[in-house]
Amino acid sequence: MSLSGQTILVTGATGAIGQAICQALVNDGARVVIHYGRNREAAEALLAALDGKGWCIPADLADTQGPQMLWSEAVAKTGRVTGLVNNAGIRSEVAVDAPMAEWQQVWAREMQVNFLAAVDLSKLAIQHFRLHGGGRIINMASRAGQRGYASNAMAYGASKAALINLTKSIAQSHAHEGITAVALAPGWVRTEMAEAYIAEHGEAAALAGIPIARMADPQEIGEIAAFAFRSSQSSLNGAVLDVNGGSYLR
Repeated sequence: MSLSGQTILVTGATGAIGQAICQALVNDGARVVIHYGRNREAAEALLAALDGKGWCIPADLADTQGPQMLWSEAVAKTGRVTGLVNNAGIRSEVAVDAPMAEWQQVWAREMQVNFLAAVDLSKLAIQHFRLHGGGRIINMASRAGQRGYASNAMAYGASKAALINLTKSIAQSHAHEGITAVALAPGWVRTEMAEAYIAEHGEAAALAGIPIARMADPQEIGEIAAFAFRSSQSSLNGAVLDVNGGSYLR
């Protein structure tokens, strides 16, 4: 199996995309560290569905100490981590006309969960990978980080754009150490976040501008992530893989 012997930490693993990534990784022979925030039941159910091929670890990534606690526990449980998927993310809305305190609070939390937690985990992963013959980081970015985003959700788009830059910086700076990085940039994926948007705005609004006229399935993202972790795919280093149905073309 193409990922046999790999142990990969997946943040935000209990969401639809996180679950699909874990399933695809295990299908290809890896073991996974399932990170969750509060939903222990969902994490344990996922582990059971994966025939116990992994571990469940809680951590609050909105807390600045959360990433260090998560990484330390992952290494303690596994002995060695070979890959990291920075998948955890939130999407909040705040109007430009909102009070400054509310505006700053939303931006600070969005950047902490979506970007700064990934920054800290990437730092810890790089240090760990240096000692163990290398490793790979996959950052879950977004179409929103490439083309800009709606005014009331600019924090989300900005955090995802920052993830893309982080990916490229790691790729350029650490590949000579056997440490590579790839970003995935989905458009709409049929997840809880998408369903909430559809409930408010309608499915036609979500599908507008997508030439294939459908959202991506989480399983598509999982399959791409597993492919990107293959040792044979080191030349993907620094790539930003668009998964948006042709709704944004570079």
